[in-house]
Amino acid sequence: MRGKPLVFAMCAGQVGNLLPHVVVPAVMVGHLIPLWGLSNAQAGLLAASYAAGYMLAVPVLASLTDRIDARVLLGVGSLASSAATLAFGWLAQGLFSAMLLWALAGVGFAGAYMPGLRALTDRLDPGDASRSVTFYTSSYSLGVGMSFLVSQLVAETLGWRWSFTLTGLGPLVMVAAAARMRPVPPPPRPPGARLLDFRPVLRNRTAMGYILGYAAHCFELYGMRTWIVAFWTFVAARHGGQAVLEPITVSVLVTLLAMPASILGNECAIRYGRHRAITVIQVLSAATALSIGLMAGGPPGLLLALVLVYAVTVPADSGSLTAGMSASADPRFKGATLAMHSMAGFGLSALAGWLVGVALDAFGGSASPGGWLAAFAVLGAGVLAGPFALRWSLARPPG
Repeated sequence: MRGKPLVFAMCAGQVGNLLPHVVVPAVMVGHLIPLWGLSNAQAGLLAASYAAGYMLAVPVLASLTDRIDARVLLGVGSLASSAATLAFGWLAQGLFSAMLLWALAGVGFAGAYMPGLRALTDRLDPGDASRSVTFYTSSYSLGVGMSFLVSQLVAETLGWRWSFTLTGLGPLVMVAAAARMRPVPPPPRPPGARLLDFRPVLRNRTAMGYILGYAAHCFELYGMRTWIVAFWTFVAARHGGQAVLEPITVSVLVTLLAMPASILGNECAIRYGRHRAITVIQVLSAATALSIGLMAGGPPGLLLALVLVYAVTVPADSGSLTAGMSASADPRFKGATLAMHSMAGFGLSALAGWLVGVALDAFGGSASPGGWLAAFAVLGAGVLAGPFALRWSLARPPG
């Protein structure tokens, strides 16, 4: 496969790989929290274990793409993600076993997402990279939206274990796509280069600016996606079920809007400059998060409008950040750069899910407007670190 067929196959495989992605956040409010007696902080830890497993594995797995054809890792990682998700549905019995299995699912996804990006970019002509990378990263949101939709519908009709069982089959689509790719060996490594040597990446100030900006983006994105069902459940309960839309509809809308938002954000970056576009988007997103928190107890129609605006601002910088990182990476250390990018992003993702739960518990719980003000303030503060990172990357190093 080459060109458009390759990009289409990778986007379809990405959607399949992401079908299990938010099953835990989607079913934890109505099923896992009451079943296992979890606090908000414990539920946040459970959801974050996926990102934690990803963060621990991705330095090795993404760095290996500098030595092994990325399509091999992509196929194996997708298969592992499928197996771990199925195991969660069959075997999880409480917080500890669920966290272990969900972390293993994250390890599998670590072998799929960034190796998938490497497999794609290694097979593209240079002029096709920016938009193709954005299509690939924006299909992430389509997959997450499908994950929210399928997992909640299946949980309501067949039970939460079937949500994991059915979505766990999704990654097999990417296994099939990886099998159809032509082999592309990575470029030769410099003599003496070591697997987990990130010093060349850390010295690349331009790439590090995008990596740190991506970490701030992921903190906000994952924190929002982990708790959006719980937040809209609070809104619906507070207004006697008259909250305009149901939580399942809101969660799907929020994630589906991310795909066009990411594409539009990248087009703005191409036209006006990446740093400028990303900075404006992240500042606007922080302001929107704070507005939702301040209005948490307000009219549901206004809250829905704010949440939909937030659904656009949160992902609008994603494609630009990843395309900027990929374009500024040294080709000899592209795998290590991808590893650092993803490790920083998912490390902050894991922290976000837990910190929002802690904020909720500390300021009145998920049934309190004060709790949600604290939660959205945490998200807004996190994403504001991004513009500072980008500004730092433009500054001339001392000496």
